[in-house]
Amino acid sequence: MTAPAERPVTVLVVDDEELARTGLRTLLSAQPDIEVVGEADDGSQVLPLVERLRPDVVLMDVRMPTVDGIEATRRLRAELADPPKVLVITTFENDEHVYDALRAGAGGFLRKRAPARQIAQAVRLVAEGNSILFPDAVRRLATARPLRPEAAARTAALTQRETEILRLMARGLSNQAISAELVVSQETVKTHVGNILAKLSADNRTQAVITAFQAGLADPEAA
Repeated sequence: MTAPAERPVTVLVVDDEELARTGLRTLLSAQPDIEVVGEADDGSQVLPLVERLRPDVVLMDVRMPTVDGIEATRRLRAELADPPKVLVITTFENDEHVYDALRAGAGGFLRKRAPARQIAQAVRLVAEGNSILFPDAVRRLATARPLRPEAAARTAALTQRETEILRLMARGLSNQAISAELVVSQETVKTHVGNILAKLSADNRTQAVITAFQAGLADPEAA
């Protein structure tokens, strides 16, 4: 008797350009474990579509004419008890809109010209609760803005070990890499990361890393 197939990752594609939506739908639909369940051409359509279709991931453009991806992400997190994961897709990695979308709760971002395989893998990773973090790009965006006293106040609540782990997260290290760096178990790292997110009121690793940069806790050069 064969085991039942795992449920595919369901995706809502949001982009105001029809050609971009078609391309994303085509490349994602070619993956056996990903299903595109809907499309939207503006952020104003996202919340009602998510409520009806319940996608695992929203692949979200940030620049749209009526409601942009930043506001659409905020609405999802404000209105839904269990919002889908948001993966921002953009033309320029240094777009200030991307930074604001990450602060609003997006799990990461990709460039539209990324290879099909990379986009599909990013969707899978975000669906599993991981963050797609490019430390150099996030660092450039974050350090272009002044330090924030409220961010420093939140990081002050971290223990010495949590601070050490947050700095490693800001360098882009995964739990596995942090485990090897500190010679502790991955389960221990996972527990510390959970505590860090709770203390920083962060929805995901990306938000935690942004807070580290805003607080001046992470070294931009190290990242």
